Parts: sequence; structure tokens; C-alpha cells
Amino acid sequence: MVTSTHETSHRIFQDHPEVLFPVFEALGLPPPAKATIEALTPDATEIKPLERRVDTVLRVEPSEGDGFLIAIEAQTGKVRGKGLSWSYYVAYLHAKFGLPVLLVAVCRNRPTAAWAAGPFECRVGTWTSQTTRPFVLGPDNVPEITDESLVARAPAMATFSAIVHSESENAPAILDMLARGMRSFDKATAKYFWCEWLEVGLENTPVQETWRELEKMVATYFPGRGTLFEQTYLEGKAEGKAENQVESVLRVLEKRGVPLTTDDRQRITSCTDLDTLTLWFDRSLTVATAEELFSED
Repeated sequence: MVTSTHETSHRIFQDHPEVLFPVFEALGLPPPAKATIEALTPDATEIKPLERRVDTVLRVEPSEGDGFLIAIEAQTGKVRGKGLSWSYYVAYLHAKFGLPVLLVAVCRNRPTAAWAAGPFECRVGTWTSQTTRPFVLGPDNVPEITDESLVARAPAMATFSAIVHSESENAPAILDMLARGMRSFDKATAKYFWCEWLEVGLENTPVQETWRELEKMVATYFPGRGTLFEQTYLEGKAEGKAENQVESVLRVLEKRGVPLTTDDRQRITSCTDLDTLTLWFDRSLTVATAEELFSED
């Protein structure tokens, strides 16, 4: 049965392909922001003997190299015969569009992720005619977003991360930080986009009620109310924003393995200009060297 959690786990890629960053990074491809990505019909039906639909299909034209397709499947548990369907999807899409196909399986728990990685083989005796190996996005390679400033800068990734980690023991803490980060958005963006998207995505998960309680906090806190809580929060946010941005830039660079000299690190930590720090944070997601980070171009 198709659930709301299932739908949200793959539909987010159609509107926010930047969530594919872990996939592109692992495969050594230019980041999604530098590629042209469009959604294609998920219909994989031939003639009409049996309806077959891939959850989401994206055509990717990278800034470097040849184009390819990404077929995204959300999987909440092990399903008998699913490997046969996935093998069919890859073969059909490859034949129809004449492009190589990357199959991505989105999983919310480790047992499902381990199973979904395959390989799924079509074999006769010792001879394997076809092997299907999905790229799995799951708790082991989707980072837990627990930094408020990162939530504000990358809400799509933070929302997707919360859904992927919704069955982990850290899920309540992840959702709490997500709710705090959403305070930086206007009411329409927070309440009617990210909050509701996440509530739908967490349907039938252990932390759905946890998020509903946190959502009330987000929905009732917006600038302009003049409360003491709001004033205190905004003052603290203004004082700590530059410091948080510095920490975010350094953390992202460290996680991505970008080398920094002592002078590079000092230049980042001594900066107090929010516009400059915001620029550096944006670049930290894609640069390979410190020179690219500080480029004047």
C-alpha cells in the first residue's frame, strides 16, 4: 500500500533535487546545483498488460560529462519480488531513453537499506545475465541535520533527513532542532510548506506525534508578536548568528574533506560579516579547495 511517508520520501526530489547531494558526492559527480534536472513520467507500462510505475524519474544533464536518468524508489520495508520490478524499471528506462540509469532506493531503517542494496541477479547456473544494484539513501549515508543554521540554509535537505532518520533513537532531537530552525522562515513558508510536508512524511512513524507537538511551537512563533520570549530569542539570534555561520562553514568543509591551512581557518573564524559568511557557506557545499572558497569571482 502506498503511504504518505512513501510519497513524500521520493516526491521531494522532484521539487528539490539538491537533496541528491549525497548521491552526487559519493559518485564523484558535479553537485546537483550545477546540473539541469527535469522530472519525467514515471510510467513504465508497455502496451497495457500490467501497470508499472517508478516512484520518480529524473533526467540529469550534468555540467560535465554525459546525461543520465535517476529512478527513485521509496522503500519502507522488504517486499518480495521488488528486485524483479527494479530490474525491469532499469532495463525499460535504459531502452526507452537510451541513457544509463541510476536506481536510488530511499530507506528509513538499516535492515531495509541493507536488503535494498542488493545485488538482485538474473542467473542461470553459474551465469549471471543481469545484475541490479540500487544506490541506497538511508540512515548510514544521509547526515543527521542537528544544526539550526543548516536547517535555515538547507530546509529541503533537513526535511528529507528527518524523514530518513524518523525511526532512529535520535529522531526527537533531530525534529526539535528542525522546529527551531524553521523559526527563521516566514509563516507561509514554515507552516504551509515545510511543516505540513514533514507531517505528511512522518505519517505512521514513531515520531509523528512528537512532530505535531513541535509544529505547534513553530506555528505560534513568528516575528511581530512582541512577546518577551520573542525579544529574547531574536536578541540571542542576532548575537550568535555570525558565530553559528562560522561553525557551519568549518563543519561542512571538514565533513567534505576540504583542506584548510591555519591561515585559512583564521580567516574564517575572524570574519563577522554575515553576507561574506553566507557566501562562504554556500560555496562550502561544492568547493574542492580553500582558494575556491575565498575567490573574488
